[in-house]
Amino acid sequence: MWILFAIGSSFFAGITTILAKCGIRKTDSDVATAIRTIVVLLFSWLMVFVTGTGTGITQISGKTLLFLILSGLATGASWICYFHALQKGDINKVVPIDKSSTVLTILLALIFLGEGLTWGKAAAVLLIAVGTLLMITRKEPEAEKKLQGKGWFVYAVLSAVFASLTAILGKIGITGVDSNLGTAIRTTVVLAMAWVMVFVKNKQYEIKKIEKRELRFIVLSGLATGASWMCYYRALQEGPASVVVPIDKLSILVTIAFSWIVFHEKLTKKAALGLLFVTAGTVLLAVI
Repeated sequence: MWILFAIGSSFFAGITTILAKCGIRKTDSDVATAIRTIVVLLFSWLMVFVTGTGTGITQISGKTLLFLILSGLATGASWICYFHALQKGDINKVVPIDKSSTVLTILLALIFLGEGLTWGKAAAVLLIAVGTLLMITRKEPEAEKKLQGKGWFVYAVLSAVFASLTAILGKIGITGVDSNLGTAIRTTVVLAMAWVMVFVKNKQYEIKKIEKRELRFIVLSGLATGASWMCYYRALQEGPASVVVPIDKLSILVTIAFSWIVFHEKLTKKAALGLLFVTAGTVLLAVI
């Protein structure tokens, strides 16, 4: 059953990126992240009340709560970096780097969770790593380089690092805790972090400048994120992190498909080969 939740997480995560990109064309990415988090928070706690798991909050141990908070902080950092990168760079370049967190997650799961590394997993990691490199090392026109700069790459890499930490900390933090409740607690931490960033950077005045069309996309991306999280942490609670995370990362297929339809961002032959490698590696991880 956890595989179905992992697939659902992958689909909604793919949709999230497209909706978010539509919502941050003119809107500051930090402000958009903070607004999206409000939507995700409401969605998360609604699920807690619907499932009647709210009473379990009194039974959470100090250690579990600590890891949930740390996971929330890592998620917030990943989101902030990811949407900065998404605002500055093409989806087809940012997403592959973010999804490369699969490799780091597997290594961290090996170290901290004792999830063994077989020859099959090693081959899958290699495919994902090579595929990611093929997708992000394409040459750009000079005009595009000057327009986008190099900032998106740094933010994309940081997003991947924090996403890996999120998965490991989240896996530890939801041990013995209902996944819906764990997600709601983590989202509360993300919300606080996101709004602190907005006020620290003195961007709260940007809220009034948001266009209604972009606001709708930001809200929709928040709903998609909430749905993705519900599925993801349910799958993570029941299945191994080294398999759940790669399946979730298949959202790259959904994202790239919609980026072609919505933004007309096409893959080069080299990038398409890279996508094939990433997909093959991910599927291999799911079946071994």
